[in-house]
Amino acid sequence: VEISHGERARVVTPTASLLIEQIAGGARHLLRIQPEMLEHLKQARTFLETGMARMAAEKATPEDVRILQTLLEKQRAALPNIDQFIKQDMLFHREIARISGNPIFPAIIDALFGWASEHYQSIVRAPGVEQLTLSEHQKIIDAIAAHDVVKAEKMLSDHLNRANEQYRTASVEQKP
Repeated sequence: VEISHGERARVVTPTASLLIEQIAGGARHLLRIQPEMLEHLKQARTFLETGMARMAAEKATPEDVRILQTLLEKQRAALPNIDQFIKQDMLFHREIARISGNPIFPAIIDALFGWASEHYQSIVRAPGVEQLTLSEHQKIIDAIAAHDVVKAEKMLSDHLNRANEQYRTASVEQKP
């Protein structure tokens, strides 16, 4: 049931996106008042996305791999514009979630990026990190294309762990 001020209550068909969207508001608030929860969020993201990469490597079709490669090229083309680069990064991770075959996973990726979006710019702004991100994305695509579930999981884990460490370093350097 959805209730909007000044309107009648109405029944809404539940979807994965709607459910995750409803949780997102609370998660954003939680991160604002308890920033230390970001570490838990990053840990959850790594856990979930490595499983998604594993599933994507099992199920990827040649068309799925082509889409991932196209997204990587769009991200490379977006290098001069950091906002576009981050958007393309999210789309890349969302596509892996879609390829996994579970319709809940893309909604989770959208939510994870939304919850922590204010923190991602400091990660990808560091000089040279954009090229490293692109290189890591290519390794993930290669593992998915080869249907190598172990390597896909490891490449995505290495990618997120490196990004998390980059964020930790940037956070420490930005503190007075």
